[in-house]
Amino acid sequence: MIGLLLGALVAVAAVVIVSLPYLRGRDADGDLEMTTSRGEERMALVEERDRTLAALKELEFDHRTGKIDDEDYRELVGPLRRAAAAALQALDAADAD
Repeated sequence: MIGLLLGALVAVAAVVIVSLPYLRGRDADGDLEMTTSRGEERMALVEERDRTLAALKELEFDHRTGKIDDEDYRELVGPLRRAAAAALQALDAADAD
């Protein structure tokens, strides 16, 4: 009987500890809006970085498999690398703020 009661107490404590971050409220709506605005900007930068890096990866794969010849590869890789570098720099600058 004591073991059952102790087990129930531990289970309730675990549920409270796990749900505590979700039960806490925000202090002010302004804080939430600022976070959302910054979060959306950062998310856009992350998406841009991911798109350019994925395009680079696909270009590398197509070149290695022979779908794209060397001349076309050299023509396409430069702008993609510059776009990826610009996206990474913008993300680093946003994270620094």
